[in-house]
Amino acid sequence: MLQSLSIENYTLIKQLRISPNKQLNIITGETGAGKSIMLGALGLLLGNRAESRVVFDESKKCIIEGVFNISAYKLSELFEEYDIDYEVECIIRREVNAKGKSRAFVNDTPTTLEFLKVLGLRLMDIHSQHETLRLSTQTYQLEVIDILAGNAVQKSAYQTDFKAYLEKRKIHKDLIEEGGQISKEADYNQFLFDELDKAQLQTDEQEALEAELAKLEHAEEIKTKLNEALALTDQSEFNIISMLHELKNALAQIGSFGEEYNALKERVESVQIELKDIVGELETEDGKVDVDPQRTLECQERLNLIYKLQQKHQVNSNKELIEIYEALGDKVLRMSNLDEAIEEAKKAEDAAYAKAQKSAAALTKSRQSVFEQLTKQVSKLLASLGMPNASLTVDYKSAELSTSGADNIELLFSANKGIAPSNLAKAASGGEFSRLMFAIKYILADKTALPTIVFDEIDTGISGEIALKMAEMMQEMATNHQVITITHLPQIAAKCQAHYYVYKDESEATTSSQIKLLNQEERLTEIAQMIGGKQASSTAYDSARELMQG
Repeated sequence: MLQSLSIENYTLIKQLRISPNKQLNIITGETGAGKSIMLGALGLLLGNRAESRVVFDESKKCIIEGVFNISAYKLSELFEEYDIDYEVECIIRREVNAKGKSRAFVNDTPTTLEFLKVLGLRLMDIHSQHETLRLSTQTYQLEVIDILAGNAVQKSAYQTDFKAYLEKRKIHKDLIEEGGQISKEADYNQFLFDELDKAQLQTDEQEALEAELAKLEHAEEIKTKLNEALALTDQSEFNIISMLHELKNALAQIGSFGEEYNALKERVESVQIELKDIVGELETEDGKVDVDPQRTLECQERLNLIYKLQQKHQVNSNKELIEIYEALGDKVLRMSNLDEAIEEAKKAEDAAYAKAQKSAAALTKSRQSVFEQLTKQVSKLLASLGMPNASLTVDYKSAELSTSGADNIELLFSANKGIAPSNLAKAASGGEFSRLMFAIKYILADKTALPTIVFDEIDTGISGEIALKMAEMMQEMATNHQVITITHLPQIAAKCQAHYYVYKDESEATTSSQIKLLNQEERLTEIAQMIGGKQASSTAYDSARELMQG
């Protein structure tokens, strides 16, 4: 329920604040005074987009704030989903600057327009001319049927099953498309796989082969240099080991003359030992080196194959070739298993479709169960609203599964006796459309948990006894819902618990819209003037009293 609405610096409104009654609230005023401007402000609280032109004074921000009591509407989970603190007294605020940029807050926490829209759908139902036009759309008509049927559980179950069906259908479709693509490439992939499989590549093979080939191609040079090294160290007449032996003996002969000579001798011995070890390794390496044309050719051919494969697959290492080989193996294996996968996916799709059809049938049954109730109730209400020959019928056709179910539902209307019902947009005038919309809203009021219902001149095209009947119906709706109605009819204005009057204030340099809560005397005067004009007669005042007391 809307506890208070504060509007600052919005369009023609400099500052306005109202605290609506929890039952029936009426807003009246002169044409152009700003009654519908309030609806625009409410729309911003419910997530509508803002424009720069709504700012009254461009030097300041436009601020709109609504305080709602939401204790009875089980919204804590919704707040938790959007990470907003839940409070029984919920404060929604929109701020708009002169450039049209806006910010939204719920309980002083910044939030998105998406959340405002979701929350707004749970707080208020604003009827406007736009919504009257929506009644002519099949989407809205289906919403009406669903609300009346109270089939939220069936609808949710169907949408879950339909979503699952769409997912299974996509998997099946993707596999078929993949199969077609793989099939085109299957032979080539198999050829590439076989070629790499035959190569039996090893991760570090290339580096080892390149090192081995370098030695094989320079074997004679390596062997020559190793022999030269052996000759210098141990095999020539004046080799290094022999000279070191003589050096060690010379130092040994003078060792008694000083410890430093013995130390030098020991160091020469260490060098001699190390050099003998080097000679041993030189001999070993010399034994390993052979001029082997056959092995050289094998290494060259193997490396040529590796280089060719790397160039073919546009990579630079065996590791990458092996990754390609494994990927090709997966494709080849997948192709061999694809027919089975497609068959399984088709079975899963069929099962999901059958389940969705079953859920759709339950949803259809729930909708069909209220067709007669809706048409009878609407026709009865329209008769009481001055349309005794009006009739509403439901044209039903089964349809392919879609997000909304398997139903093609259209409401057909006739305002006159002997005229076959037809499309709403063609069959109803503006006043007839308004009454039809009001009748439907009246029926749905007890089926929804919306705390606040707002009507913007839904009484267009009616007067007299019909207006009185509409006022009585609004009073009935207001026993369980907060109702706010903008009206130009005294019959409706007389039946409210709170009467607000909107007027233009031209006392300052810039005209602004103001609103005031009327007391009983002011209400009497306003209703009398609605009946008889600004210079209302005593008869108009008597009529106003009668309406207010009736």
